[in-house]
Amino acid sequence: MINRVLIRLKLIQIVYAYYQNGDKTVKAAEKELLFSLSKAHDLYNYLLLLMIAVTDYAQERIDKAKSKLAPTREDLNPNLKFIQNKFIAQLSSNKMLQDYCENQKRSWTDDLNAVKDIYDKIVDSPLYKEYMESKDSSYQEDRELWRKLYKNFICQNETLDDSLEDISLYWNDDKEIVDTFIIKTIKKFKAEKGSDQPLLPEYKDDEDQEFAVRLLRQAIENEEYYRSLIGTHTKNWELDRIALMDIVLMQCALAEVLSFPNIPLSVTFNEYLDLAKLYSTHKSGGFINGTLDSIINQLKKEGKLMKN
Repeated sequence: MINRVLIRLKLIQIVYAYYQNGDKTVKAAEKELLFSLSKAHDLYNYLLLLMIAVTDYAQERIDKAKSKLAPTREDLNPNLKFIQNKFIAQLSSNKMLQDYCENQKRSWTDDLNAVKDIYDKIVDSPLYKEYMESKDSSYQEDRELWRKLYKNFICQNETLDDSLEDISLYWNDDKEIVDTFIIKTIKKFKAEKGSDQPLLPEYKDDEDQEFAVRLLRQAIENEEYYRSLIGTHTKNWELDRIALMDIVLMQCALAEVLSFPNIPLSVTFNEYLDLAKLYSTHKSGGFINGTLDSIINQLKKEGKLMKN
């Protein structure tokens, strides 16, 4: 699940904090990076559980309506299609998700306001009404419903984002990326796999975890060299006048360029320029791009960099 886009995002946060705090060791920063990445995997599982929690809430609403002193005919004979959604039933029985719940002891029962808010938005939507009126009862329709509901009511949900931030500060910038993992997971579900349907693992392979640790160490341990390159190629700028975040972004980009020969320059440039849009000023992208381009050209002329 944890990909290199997420690793770079976390790396920038950890390296910036390393210089801001001033009392951390590289080993402590490494530990913090790995812990922060593990929290992103927690968020992935927690958002999968959110879809189940919304369905459970819908069931509770039906049960309460039936228990009223004077229930209506609709209360006593509700449309059960939403709560009997086949995709959600499969997700609820998923062995990997159940293992996560047993180990983490985390539940949406502690944040029912967020669940209720999402449920209310769903039942008021044309998507929900069309689904409930449809005569189709296929697994494909049920799975597709939740793909659409997730994109429309869980992605880009400020109320939910605030709730998640209250639970863990580590989740503050993770959700947008993790949302893409959830959509990918929904699309991959197959009815025939039942409770054995695999979820995304924390790391695709050991190589990505090694990438994270090595990149962090290279960025910090070679600070003096990278900053000397930056200082040489920022005309009319003293290094101490450049925003720390811009220095960190360039420092990490140079660490990746010089330490990972198999990663194309264009990939590294694009990733760190995207991070500059997220974490720095609107002018930083052009400044960082121009500085890095100048450094790369010099390194190529000196024969210290051979890749394109």
